Amino acid sequence: MKYQKKILLYILLLLAWIIVGAILRISNLDLKPPWSDEWATLVFSLGNSFRTIPLDKIISLDTLLSPLQLNSDTTIQDVVHNLLTESTHPPLYFILTHWWLKLFGNSGDLVSIWLGRLLSTLLGVLAIPAIFSLSWLLFRSQIISHITAILIAVSPWHIYLSQEARHYTLAMLWIMASLGCFSLAITYLKQQKKIPLTLVIAWIIINSFGVATHYFLVLTLVAEAIVLFGYWVQEFLKQTRNILKVYWQRIYLAILGTFIGCSVWFFTWGHISDNQLTSWIFEDNIWLEFYKPLARLLLWIITMFTLLPVEGVSEATEIISGVIILVFLGWMAPKIIRVFKACTNNLQFTILWRFIISAIALILAPTYIFGADLTLSARFQFIYFPGLILLVGAILGYFWQEGTIKSQGKKVVIVCLVMGLCGSLTVINNYGFQKVERPDLIVPIIVEANSNITEQTPVIIATRHKSHGQTGEMMSIAWQFQELLKQDKLTFQPQFLLAHQEGEAESMSDRILQETISSLSRPFQLWLVNFSASGLSEQNCLEEDQYRGRVTGYKYKLYHCEGKNYS
Repeated sequence: MKYQKKILLYILLLLAWIIVGAILRISNLDLKPPWSDEWATLVFSLGNSFRTIPLDKIISLDTLLSPLQLNSDTTIQDVVHNLLTESTHPPLYFILTHWWLKLFGNSGDLVSIWLGRLLSTLLGVLAIPAIFSLSWLLFRSQIISHITAILIAVSPWHIYLSQEARHYTLAMLWIMASLGCFSLAITYLKQQKKIPLTLVIAWIIINSFGVATHYFLVLTLVAEAIVLFGYWVQEFLKQTRNILKVYWQRIYLAILGTFIGCSVWFFTWGHISDNQLTSWIFEDNIWLEFYKPLARLLLWIITMFTLLPVEGVSEATEIISGVIILVFLGWMAPKIIRVFKACTNNLQFTILWRFIISAIALILAPTYIFGADLTLSARFQFIYFPGLILLVGAILGYFWQEGTIKSQGKKVVIVCLVMGLCGSLTVINNYGFQKVERPDLIVPIIVEANSNITEQTPVIIATRHKSHGQTGEMMSIAWQFQELLKQDKLTFQPQFLLAHQEGEAESMSDRILQETISSLSRPFQLWLVNFSASGLSEQNCLEEDQYRGRVTGYKYKLYHCEGKNYS
């Protein structure tokens, strides 16, 4: 009876962590404006295409937003075709989102950003019981499992990704499952026992689905392979014939099966590095700023566990937040190092820290070797996040229940969890991990400038178009205008021009801009957004110095085009 009560208590505690995590992730889910990557998820998931949006001509707000309409006639085949021909991602998450949007959306309506993000949010909530189960599988400790579950429930970084209409929360679930198979396999190896065939098959399927969700999950699998190779070398040096025994044969089978399961994507990988959508990660002179990737990597790791208001606040608040975090880290660092040393004899702990080091090395290797800086984005760190959460959960579990530091250990754990909760509140209230595009900042500027002209004067927003990334940037602006129109807070509708540019030939998009505005009736307001163009004075378009600047994701200039052009 006492045992049953204990089990019931543990179940209720886990439910509490799940509820807390769900509340944090669903809170203010549509507070932050959608950005171009989220539009890519939604457009492709709907089975629509960015190529239906006309380029090199003036289009209306409705035309720009038309790919966001739910169409009951689109199919999974449309999703896969458009995604593989226009983007750089595998289709599994987009297929799931397609079903999700069709199940809860209405045909003909514009997609709901809240609904579009909710699937990722629910998968993020599912990570709480998943990490609990994985922690129990590895450490057989209720304390460690519960602490690990709370850590991910309040993780600012994980909440940030859970509130995006992207595939990272699903990818991390696959990583958790893969790590479970991986750790069990090594346990069998160390015991020199035959790995069950069912475990091998499950591992292959999980890995294949993982790569079908995000190509970067390959880095997770390579990190696992590196750790396995270390154990293989130990076996080889100890006794050569051991590497031919049946337990190693099952490992070889898992590797071969995973390779075959992922090989379907090989033909697409060769096109990714040359795609305009991925060009932003390439840095020409990475060695001139050697320390920056390392500093960014450390920053992203810190935000997985804590964050205080650093965006959208005063400079003084930023400084105070930074000081508090530094004091917290300085207080925790020696404690973590001491416990880390005490835990190195634990097999599962060793597996995790070797996996994390290998994964981080794989993040830094392309950064320094090929100039492809994978530290530029916080979201790319998903490949090792589950392992890191498990490792830190194990360390905090040690604080809670073991050794001479038991008296102060619980205080350490509570402080860490409170700092995590502060970080989660920071994220959901938009004081951290703000979107990389802020249409909510540029649209009020455009609206303000419009108040200085007559209602009949057209407003045209032009950008230089290279890929659907720029289309998404304009969609974000159009969406913000659409929200104002729905609230009857706007008396005009802007028009848009996506002047296409092939490669680096900026003269092409400049010429399109010149030709387009020369054919328009005067007067009109012309906003150049992320678009530097010359020769507009020849078109009798005069720059307005008051409306020239930069906000997050957008650089803008306003021109008043009046009378006849001079060309």
